Amino acid sequence: MVRPTVSPGTPTATASRLSPKRLYGFLAAAEMLTWALLIIAMVIKYGVGPEIYVRIFGMFHGVVFIAYGLVTIFVWANERWSASRGILGLATAIIPFATLPFERAMLRRGLLSDTWRLAPGGDTPRGPLEKIQAVALRSPWLAALVGVVLVAGITLVLLFIGPPGGSSS
Repeated sequence: MVRPTVSPGTPTATASRLSPKRLYGFLAAAEMLTWALLIIAMVIKYGVGPEIYVRIFGMFHGVVFIAYGLVTIFVWANERWSASRGILGLATAIIPFATLPFERAMLRRGLLSDTWRLAPGGDTPRGPLEKIQAVALRSPWLAALVGVVLVAGITLVLLFIGPPGGSSS
């Protein structure tokens, strides 16, 4: 994959503190950790303990799950992954502990960058998703706020629909 050639000092010339590689790695590890917490809570619930841990860690896992999905789409666009690779990245969130191995495989293949391709001074965005990403990279604090609101909104809709399995007990 060819990255844009830029002069030193431009935003895309140096690795971002929150590069695709770092952001995706963090969310993949967090998603895996929340799976572990949810599974431990389920063992407690079906063993001898209270259900409250499943509710707490289930909510925590759900929020991280949604964030991981959104970040996967964002990184997918940045890295120009194929449709099958992007869908596989999304699907790994459904399988316990699969996100981190997927992220590590992408690292080994050189498919996670230290820079954002569509950051100011980088590639010209093509298509609606790339245009949204380019706007987000020009205003990262605003993009983070929009991301938090989007995750919260999706979480609220899913809470309104009800828990997986149709029962809260």
